[in-house]
Amino acid sequence: MSTHSTAPGRRTPAGVKSQQRVRDILQAGRDVFAEKGYDAATTAEIAQRAGISEATVFSYFSGKRELCARVIADWYDEIIDAFESGLPREGSVRQQFAFIVRTHLRLMLVNGTGLCSLVLSEGRTKQHDLSDTLTELQRRYTAPLMEVLARGQSLGHVRADVPLRLLRSLVFGPMEHVLWDATLAKRKLSQTQIDTTADELVDVLWAALQPPDAKLAALMQFRQDVEDASRRFEESGKPST
Repeated sequence: MSTHSTAPGRRTPAGVKSQQRVRDILQAGRDVFAEKGYDAATTAEIAQRAGISEATVFSYFSGKRELCARVIADWYDEIIDAFESGLPREGSVRQQFAFIVRTHLRLMLVNGTGLCSLVLSEGRTKQHDLSDTLTELQRRYTAPLMEVLARGQSLGHVRADVPLRLLRSLVFGPMEHVLWDATLAKRKLSQTQIDTTADELVDVLWAALQPPDAKLAALMQFRQDVEDASRRFEESGKPST
């Protein structure tokens, strides 16, 4: 579990034992919040699952709100890491866009809808002790998509007559609708179902992102693909140093 995000004003445990205890609490918190939601979850049950006293939980977290925010922040960190480490840097704009959409849906739904529902509801509240941290995580979370869309506009593959902030909403809005649909129905989707939905969403969204002259965009995409393939071929033939 990622531990990048720490609550403002609270020290990071220095000892190995304390660090492990925090990880145990966060894992237990993740399980309980995912199963019961924020309102029904209790620090007493989280402590019980972690095998510690409730007082010990409060020695590391000021209360349920802060603990919930840390759980959400850690999960955001994991998804952000997946974006930043897995994005195909040498791929086409469409390939990069598809990776972001698929990764978003897969990681939000692969473990069921509990954590997804928690993020969609509690992750938006301004009452969190970590609201500033979560706002920064949201910015980092959307940054890869914004970079891909900006690159697409510069290459002529994405329509440039719409501001990037609106294109971001155009993409994340339908994805969030898909996630809400799954969470409200409390459906456990298989990996195949998630991937199929992601692929269908990629096709629909990419069509909406195309410039008015789609044929020109297709030609420019083809040229870019040829140039990328040619560059990779040339690089593969260079002697290693």
